[in-house]
Amino acid sequence: MSFSIAGKTAIVTGAANGVGLAIARHFLEMDANVVFADMDEEGLVREIGEEASKDDSRARYFAGDLREKLSIANLLSATIDAFDTVDILVNASRQVAYSEALCPEEDSVEELLQQNLMTSLRLTQLVAKRMIKQAEEEDKPCQGSIVNLSSIAARRTHPDLLGYSISCAALDQMTRAMAVALAPHNIRVNAVAFGSVMSASLKDTLKIKEGCRDDIIRNTPLARIASATELAEATRFLASDGSGFMTGQILTVDGGRSIVDTVSMAAH
Repeated sequence: MSFSIAGKTAIVTGAANGVGLAIARHFLEMDANVVFADMDEEGLVREIGEEASKDDSRARYFAGDLREKLSIANLLSATIDAFDTVDILVNASRQVAYSEALCPEEDSVEELLQQNLMTSLRLTQLVAKRMIKQAEEEDKPCQGSIVNLSSIAARRTHPDLLGYSISCAALDQMTRAMAVALAPHNIRVNAVAFGSVMSASLKDTLKIKEGCRDDIIRNTPLARIASATELAEATRFLASDGSGFMTGQILTVDGGRSIVDTVSMAAH
């Protein structure tokens, strides 16, 4: 099996910064055609605008709010217009927000379900239908890969992250359900669940929250914070033929953080 994604066309959401940007850039370096999608148009232009403007570029960007169904449809249309087909979808757009666990008036749980679950589900449904259609038009077996970005917060949680934890757990179950639904069409659906990654948001947190870095390292067996590139490489594995017999799996990339007793780790 090959880990190559060269020549394939990928949509990567949340691609204006952080992990999503790292994945999209890594895919581009691996010779894939990549559509960088995000609602942050300024960020997209800053990161990929110059390259995307070239006629022979394998990169394009799409700016839009993917919580809106019309934006999702327009994203797929823009991808097909640019590259004719779509082979890979990476749902990397996600939001982390604090929740007040005992406040029934707060809407954060609903908002995070909309952002972290429903956007990925709707895009998965639409892209999968396109993958099936293009295989029928080309009279060849369908081969598609969908990768969702999740978090170990789906299994290990904190009261302040109620909405985020619920939305990640729902995303994991959506991954399994869609894997079963799309398996007859040879479309694989997997997820990468990660712990602490040195993204722009974590860098900001480390600046303002004293002791946060030490807490993360102390509670991670490998005693470090992952780079965004490590997440990108794990995502490429799931997108490639190298994981051709994997579907419905949640691949954990967290330095061992989710398999240890946090209290015991803190005591050593």
